[in-house]
Amino acid sequence: MTISQSPAPARSDIAAATAPGSSPRHPYAVHGAVLTAGALAWAGAMAFTGIDPQTRATEVAFSVSSGLFQVGLLFLLRTLWRTQALGTGRLARAVLRIEAVAVALAIGSTAGDGLGLTDMDQLGWILLDMFWPLSMLGMFLIGIRIAVAGRWKGVTRFWPMVAESWAVVTIPVLAVFGDTAAHVVACAHLVVGYAVLGVLVSRKQD
Repeated sequence: MTISQSPAPARSDIAAATAPGSSPRHPYAVHGAVLTAGALAWAGAMAFTGIDPQTRATEVAFSVSSGLFQVGLLFLLRTLWRTQALGTGRLARAVLRIEAVAVALAIGSTAGDGLGLTDMDQLGWILLDMFWPLSMLGMFLIGIRIAVAGRWKGVTRFWPMVAESWAVVTIPVLAVFGDTAAHVVACAHLVVGYAVLGVLVSRKQD
């Protein structure tokens, strides 16, 4: 008598067995759609307002669109958490929690700008405003970790690092080449990086 063993089927295998011919499930379709929408909205608003809005109307448009982009980052972080893209250890989970807090505080800064409440003469608003660049730097480091961990495969392994390099690319361009060049790079990078990443995220599976 021969006893053979086979590994337990993955959830996707079970779904295929119970529903032959059905299309694959995409549990992160909404997550990716929000990320793409936010990136395109911010890029579109920035194309008209520039990186530094000068009027109240452009400031509101910039804040609403960039706020939507930041909400998209929260959806991206949730996808990273659920798919364990950074790894399965406590440190990986802690990094994602810290980054989610940083993004949430950055959203608070954006809301303050949009509502006209920000007062850069006050230390509290200065500190809150710092979470914008800090959160983007954190996303860049997370993108590197995704590539190193290798838990996401194919193009999705490296595209987060491309998308999340937005700040580390745009800020040096601004410092070296000025507002015009940084304006073009910032808009283009959002579309090529985060908007495309949203499409890739929408196709992810558990």
